[in-house]
Amino acid sequence: MSDITRLTAAELAQKLQAGDITSEQATQAHLDRIAAVDPTINAFVTVTAEDALATARDVDERRARGEQLHPLAGVPIAIKDVVVTDGVQTTAGSKMLEGWIPPYDATLVEKIKEARLPILGKTNMDEFAMGSSTEHSAYGNTLNPWDIERIPGGSGGGSAAALAAFEAPLAIGTDTGGSIRQPGAVTGTVGVKPTYGSVSRYGLIAMASSLDQAGPVTRTVLDAALLHELIGGHDPKDSTSLPQPATGYVKAAQEGALGDLTGVRVGIVKELTGEGYQPGVQARFDESVALLRDAGATVVEVSCPSFTTALAAYYLIMPAEASSNLAKFDGMRFGLRVEPTDGPLTAERVMAATRGQGFGDEVKRRIIIGTYALSSGYYDAYYGSAQKVRTLIQRDFTAAFEQADVLVSPTSPTTAFKFGEKLDDPLAMYLNDIATIPANLAGVPGMSLPNGVSDDGMPVGFQILAPISEDARMYRIGAALESALEKQWGEPLINRVPELEAQA
Repeated sequence: MSDITRLTAAELAQKLQAGDITSEQATQAHLDRIAAVDPTINAFVTVTAEDALATARDVDERRARGEQLHPLAGVPIAIKDVVVTDGVQTTAGSKMLEGWIPPYDATLVEKIKEARLPILGKTNMDEFAMGSSTEHSAYGNTLNPWDIERIPGGSGGGSAAALAAFEAPLAIGTDTGGSIRQPGAVTGTVGVKPTYGSVSRYGLIAMASSLDQAGPVTRTVLDAALLHELIGGHDPKDSTSLPQPATGYVKAAQEGALGDLTGVRVGIVKELTGEGYQPGVQARFDESVALLRDAGATVVEVSCPSFTTALAAYYLIMPAEASSNLAKFDGMRFGLRVEPTDGPLTAERVMAATRGQGFGDEVKRRIIIGTYALSSGYYDAYYGSAQKVRTLIQRDFTAAFEQADVLVSPTSPTTAFKFGEKLDDPLAMYLNDIATIPANLAGVPGMSLPNGVSDDGMPVGFQILAPISEDARMYRIGAALESALEKQWGEPLINRVPELEAQA
């Protein structure tokens, strides 16, 4: 493996600015890595090698002329295949959009292109972001680089696996109920769900519009801060976009890395620990809390009673919004079109044939649940009641943040499970998001960073939640914990990823 692919984004950026390496060399090294390992990992649906190299050469020419460039200019990046990209196939992990070439860029892609980051390609995902294991992609399973018999999380397993396999130094994910943070936890990477509305949703293929949020997927907290500041900020094209600029995250991460948390109040969420959490996951969490305490933080326990009903509320609100958002995939306007082979050619029969063949089982399941929850006579009993629970969850967060500056918990109750273990039990699959869902329902920012390995040798994630628009807090706490853990281990946890050749 080239040493270039082992560099963090911040390290790579420094070497590019110093002239130690060129962007073309860095981009080619990652493309070579993709060619070598992605036939096994399957992190990418589409690789855009020519476009990436063209951008890299342009960066090198501009840098040679002495132009002022973005700090991340020339650093390669991968993008989850639910984010539209002008001229590049965008599938959302579904046969419904196979071969669809968008005529425009999402706002965050525009920002990435303006900063001149070479885009390596589009990463695999659960179909329309529905899943916790990337087993629901129409383009095959993505494998976990730590153990190729295990899932890489979902829905953004492709982005997380690409980072863990050293196929990319940066990636973009989306998080509706934990789809950035849970893959981060099970692959030993860093995943951040920003405050809802702080990163534009314009150009994201929507699953649940009130929950979806794009964010950084990286290998370090500082890298996440750098990428977050690039893609964040107000966007007039997004009616839910917040007016605040995306600043202060890098500074907070740099301050946190110094390791002094004196005066910081850290709240352990009572309802997100203990029973139901794998012993190794709980043990690593307790050890990490002790490290925060050693850094000067005051640790308190807080109770958020409504969190116990968050999963139920989410699996009414999300399918309801998804059923509405996916109604446009009907064989009439764009995407797949399947015509019945017998009987009359009516709009209704074309829609039925198209949706029957174009959507996978998990998408169909959620559409049915959502349509039922919104149907006449059931709206108030189901969707309306779930929205009331959502309000209670938001109030619990407000009360908890009066007692603590940040809230913490394990990111996921277990480490990565083996392929097929939970496919026949949707409820068991949904329980993987029990700790991450409350943040989406309330719109607060959340981060997952690796904090060790469990007894099965698989990585574990530590979740940090902050108040709305206080994303900088989680960067400070996350960087402090990351620094303490690396001192304890003697190296970044990501260095322990087994070589794929040994697993073949």
